[in-house]
Amino acid sequence: MDESSPDTESDLISQKLTEAQVAQFLLDHPDFLYHNPHIYEALTLPKPNLGKNIANFQSYLIDRLRQDKSKALETARDVVETARHNMNNQSRIHQSVLKLLDCPSFEDFIECLTFDLSTVLDVDITSLVVEIEDDKIPHSTIPGVRIVPNGTIGQWMKHHTLLMQPDIGGLELIYGAGHTLVRSQLLLKINISPTTPPAILAFGSRNPQQFHAGQGSEQIMFLAKVIEAQFKSWLNAN
Repeated sequence: MDESSPDTESDLISQKLTEAQVAQFLLDHPDFLYHNPHIYEALTLPKPNLGKNIANFQSYLIDRLRQDKSKALETARDVVETARHNMNNQSRIHQSVLKLLDCPSFEDFIECLTFDLSTVLDVDITSLVVEIEDDKIPHSTIPGVRIVPNGTIGQWMKHHTLLMQPDIGGLELIYGAGHTLVRSQLLLKINISPTTPPAILAFGSRNPQQFHAGQGSEQIMFLAKVIEAQFKSWLNAN
């Protein structure tokens, strides 16, 4: 091997690069400084009046700082908005729990589920859907309560406890006459006991994006646990 040709990294580093070599490297790699912005801090930047063909790094840095500031402000706004939204949702869930715990009778509890929660949670319609084992579907005399054939809820939920679905058309089986206004929904499975039939609580909204996959579910799952506990208490179910 020729002794004059470097064969290690240290040999390469020890060689003194000429201005022409540096310039040629930057010409051959025009995005080098873009991917290594920390190098700007060590550079002596040209003044703006050195000629139109001289790169104005100061202007570039200012533009870069402005972009970084805009991104930082946008990120901060997103964080604040998310935090505000979460706090608002948490407040609504707490109000819902307090209303459910304050119900003096089982009938009031069902009415609270199917009517009061719609207002508190800012949805358009709420339904409690319950399966029956018999093929004959009785007419429910309780407003907001829907009866469906055996196996229906399993077909809807597909082993999920919670479903949030955007851009849909509401089902009459779930919402009755109000199904036409439903464009997104949250379906929450209610597990009362092994001896009680499957049930879900359905929240429907006319906003196609009010419910969608990826939304946080911790708060609504907490509400589900409270509802299940109240059901067990009223029905003496274990």
